[in-house]
Amino acid sequence: MSNLDLAEDIREHQASCKPMELYVFMDPMNPACWELQSIIRKLQIEYGHYFSMRMILSTQLSALNMSMKNTDMAGGELEHPALPSVAIKAAELQGKRAGNRFMYKLQEHLFLQSRNVTSYDVLLEIAEEAELDQAEFKDDFHSAHSAKAFQCDLRITREMEISEVPSIVFFNECIEDEGVKVSGLYSYDVYLTILQEMLGKDRLNRQSPPSLDDLFIKYPTMATHEVASIYNISEQTAERELKKQVLQQKLERIPMQDETLWKVK
Repeated sequence: MSNLDLAEDIREHQASCKPMELYVFMDPMNPACWELQSIIRKLQIEYGHYFSMRMILSTQLSALNMSMKNTDMAGGELEHPALPSVAIKAAELQGKRAGNRFMYKLQEHLFLQSRNVTSYDVLLEIAEEAELDQAEFKDDFHSAHSAKAFQCDLRITREMEISEVPSIVFFNECIEDEGVKVSGLYSYDVYLTILQEMLGKDRLNRQSPPSLDDLFIKYPTMATHEVASIYNISEQTAERELKKQVLQQKLERIPMQDETLWKVK
């Protein structure tokens, strides 16, 4: 685990006594879950002081029941729909921040580059891009800990009767109260309204977004529309500001087929 990841995890642990907890049920292979990531980022930046969050992997059972394709174990060619989820759990063993970074990179490869992320070899590439300790990642991927952590997530999914992804369950401080389950993908305002109602407040204290430099420390890769949403500006204005960062050699621009990404250099 890097010093930056460790510091982030310590800060999150110290701030864990928040009035709300969100259980976010995700399938990394689901396009709607990819879209939810942008909404969650904005919610964390503006109102993260009100809630902690736990990511639960809920890969569809139909995918897990598919047969293993093992063309050449000696050559390391291994593919299976469960491998991305196991890999995310392996990455999380290097810290929550590292796990989130790996999952986001995995989804970039899947939805923006059309890579086969069920391939072990591709997952190793993603781990390298996410700046994980490669040797540690390989060991954890093949250990029982990652598989058991994934099985634990699937058990929580069953116990909370989650039948659709993405889903978010909102819990407040009162352990006797049932959580509020929101199944499916909705606009940012819907999640904010639920948060406000469960906190019982007429108005929430919105935090100002960090500077672009600090934003990219927290999220090393971002799309133009995400930056525009976080700063409540147009995509044209966001792109203009991001291009300035490229000229200052702070960011690099990564054109994709349907999106433009900006990455810390």
